[in-house]
Amino acid sequence: MTSVLGVMNPNLINGRNLHKGSLIFVKVEEIKKRGQWRFSIKEKSLRTPQATASSTTEPKLGVITNDNVLENEENLKRQLKKLKQSQVDGVMVDVWWGIVESKGPKQYQWSAYRNLFAIVQSFGLKLQAIMSFHRCGGNIGDDVNIPIPKWVLEIGDSNPDIFYTNKSGNRNKECLSLSVDNLSLFRGRTAVEMYRDYMKSFRENMEDFINSGVIIDIEVGLGPAGELRYPSYSETQGWVFPGIGEFQCYDKYLRSDYEEEVRRIGHPEWKLPENAGEYNNVPEETEFFEYSNGTYLKEEGKFFLSWYSRKLRLHGDQILDEANKVFLGCKLKIAAKVSGIHWWYKTESHAAELTAGYYNLKTRDGYRAIARMMGRHHAILNFTCLEMKNTEQPAKAKSGPQELVQQVLSSGWREGIEVAGENALPRFDRNGYNQIILNARPNGINQDGKPRMFGFTYLRLSDKLLREPNFSRFKMFLKRMHANQEYCSEPERYNHELFPLERSRNDESLEKFMEETEPVDPFPWLEETDMSIRPFESILSLLQSTFLRKKS
Repeated sequence: MTSVLGVMNPNLINGRNLHKGSLIFVKVEEIKKRGQWRFSIKEKSLRTPQATASSTTEPKLGVITNDNVLENEENLKRQLKKLKQSQVDGVMVDVWWGIVESKGPKQYQWSAYRNLFAIVQSFGLKLQAIMSFHRCGGNIGDDVNIPIPKWVLEIGDSNPDIFYTNKSGNRNKECLSLSVDNLSLFRGRTAVEMYRDYMKSFRENMEDFINSGVIIDIEVGLGPAGELRYPSYSETQGWVFPGIGEFQCYDKYLRSDYEEEVRRIGHPEWKLPENAGEYNNVPEETEFFEYSNGTYLKEEGKFFLSWYSRKLRLHGDQILDEANKVFLGCKLKIAAKVSGIHWWYKTESHAAELTAGYYNLKTRDGYRAIARMMGRHHAILNFTCLEMKNTEQPAKAKSGPQELVQQVLSSGWREGIEVAGENALPRFDRNGYNQIILNARPNGINQDGKPRMFGFTYLRLSDKLLREPNFSRFKMFLKRMHANQEYCSEPERYNHELFPLERSRNDESLEKFMEETEPVDPFPWLEETDMSIRPFESILSLLQSTFLRKKS
């Protein structure tokens, strides 16, 4: 389960036109043992839907067990009560396909999630619900195992090509390959139809929580870890940071699609890459990613990378279109997550991004087309690694998380869409918090308040977060995200009113939405945030509150 801690920032209070704020959510993480809860930060899990006005926290991923039971209810209530006192906006929750539809096709069991949502509602918190069509387990920060539905896995036993496959033939069962999006292989349904039916059943069974304004955000899972990418770097396949990963397009359906495409353009001799190395190679060890004369620079390599990245965008476009139709008219936002693959960003080939499906180079913006596609469906682009600084990364990884965040957020803002964020790794220190605040408001507080993130999700909720001095520092972070303003429970007063979801735009051709774009300079960023948490500030605040409590 994921929970969102949100802090909202008023925009119009007492007749004053204040800066616009962001939502803050906290995500709940899975538990290693039943009966144990913790609120902790997880890699790639800090999100800010409205980074200056609200925040969310995510509870443990395993708050609903594989048996579809809500466990540790009293401990959950204790944690949510404390979160509410910190003035977050809400919690983010993974709604696992593998749990809800585990019994068989269209046999949905929602009772445990309804119980959970009712508890969240009772504390006056909002909900971000993730349509989690992937497996939990095998990604950084995962500490439970929730597979995709057993009956789907059984189909894969006889037809393993429904899963992503690397050049060695190894299958990744974390999620279904995008190659089966439109193939009726699942007892008469396609993969997209399964996702659509699941979302329709969710809406029908959670209508009261949607209509009452408890559920304000639906994040649509589009791949491994819920992200729009290929599973190019998976620990279950032996990947170790900062390996470049491997292309995942060798199942028979994607292979056939590529062969048809190269025949169509008159190059039947072109094959899927066999020279791109293995999971833990570095770029210069491979012929494909070699800096000066690699295959990625040649006509054949360019065509492959365009095809590979375009298939990913079409996959996201189709599923978001279905989500838009399902939740049309609901007063909520839909969102999708893009992974922050920062390692090898400061190399010519950007190898780790390329294997994940992001065709991003110095001469080519691999994220603008994704932002444009999301904008077509009125979706929020949710990005990760907001807490990271370049100096914190090992030199050998040639990472550029700061430049990557600036590029992706700027791509979203230039396309006129709302952008949200998450942290990638657990952080309880003021340096991590200050970097998040900076990325949420890169130009600081001003009358226009732009560019500005729509919201942020903090991963995750844990006992460690709720212990002192961590919790006092976290509350100080929330206060800064709200630009030191008091909590406001009326989003329309700070320009975050929810309107009925409109139908996806169809005013431009699909080809236009799929076009890659030339790089443009990102928006300017301050060197450091103008709302910094100062050294010892949270400790002094804790001592002061303790003194006042004892005095009273």
